[in-house]
Amino acid sequence: MIVKPRIRGFVCITAHPQGCEAKVREEIEIAKAAKNPNGPKKVLVIGSSTGYGLSTRVAAAFGSDAATLGVFFERPSMKGKPASAGWYNSVAFEKAAHEAGLYAKSINGDAFSNEIKAQAIETIKADLGQVDLVVYSLASPRRTDPADGETYKSVLKPIGESYTNRTLDTDKGEVSEVTIEPASQEEIEHTVKVMGGEDWELWMNALDDAGVLAPGAKSVAYSYIGPEITWPVYTNGTIGQAKKDVERAAAAITKAHDCEAHVAVNKAVVTQASSAIPVVPLYISILFKVMKAKGNHEDCIEQMVRLLNERLYGGDLQLDDHGRIRIDDWEMEADIQKAVADVWPEISSESLNVLSDFSGYQNNFLKLFGFGLNGVDYEEDVEVDLPMPSAE
Repeated sequence: MIVKPRIRGFVCITAHPQGCEAKVREEIEIAKAAKNPNGPKKVLVIGSSTGYGLSTRVAAAFGSDAATLGVFFERPSMKGKPASAGWYNSVAFEKAAHEAGLYAKSINGDAFSNEIKAQAIETIKADLGQVDLVVYSLASPRRTDPADGETYKSVLKPIGESYTNRTLDTDKGEVSEVTIEPASQEEIEHTVKVMGGEDWELWMNALDDAGVLAPGAKSVAYSYIGPEITWPVYTNGTIGQAKKDVERAAAAITKAHDCEAHVAVNKAVVTQASSAIPVVPLYISILFKVMKAKGNHEDCIEQMVRLLNERLYGGDLQLDDHGRIRIDDWEMEADIQKAVADVWPEISSESLNVLSDFSGYQNNFLKLFGFGLNGVDYEEDVEVDLPMPSAE
């Protein structure tokens, strides 16, 4: 079938299999150009199909020749409809890894469940013995707690009082004001349940109890801080409370296991998760223009190559006062932030394409779903029902 982008709000409901493969291949070339023989060798990536999780898997495999096991919850093709972008990304990754002679398997299912944890452990036992790096990169709107069977839902809301600021309707290309009402205490607690560190701890406990966590292993989970203009809806909001719990979990994991667990604070990039956060797409559009002008713009893969090569496996963690690895350091440079702050009150729908890199934002968004890649014929009929290579 011929696959075209169909966008609803901040999600594209179609994905292009060849385009997703082209995007993954682009990331692979960047990772291969930054080889690190001292990197991880056996890696479990929980949340490996999109964004930072996928890029970490690419960076480990093609930068350090690591064997990788990926866990994700994606939609394969059904009734002739395209699969999700994450499914096609993972198919493309496995295909490329196998071509390069690298071990790569994937598990599709609810990573919050005991069953998927058990399946991952059995796969590690059978194929790898132990893992020396565990990456926790889940971004889910809901979680069913295996302990009580209750399903919790996360929200993106401020705490204490309503928040009003500028935002960007990415469909219409319009700058407007948005007001977000504060979260209830229950919503805060539920968001921490979904996006906090509890499940990361459960994974690490299960892996260690099963004997598949290598001595001296490392683990990393991802976070974001950003500029003050986004703090009410992010850092000081419900998601921020969840990320504080992730930091708590990192300390608990390090103490409980022979494992160095860290939280890496990453740069603002276009992902399916970041597209859903009010205010953030406008900030990213301005940030992209400023950082590209300075020559230090990075996307997910460049960030993860730097994290693995320079920080986790380069002997230079550069921890901040809270013990976090700051890969957002270039974004948060004073001159970058001042340039963004200067533009913020001036930007409007009319000046959007002059004062920001909204076209770059749009291009990155479409690329998440395999559209807008060079060398892909989008008028060509493509097979959408692609099996996962490791499941064949």
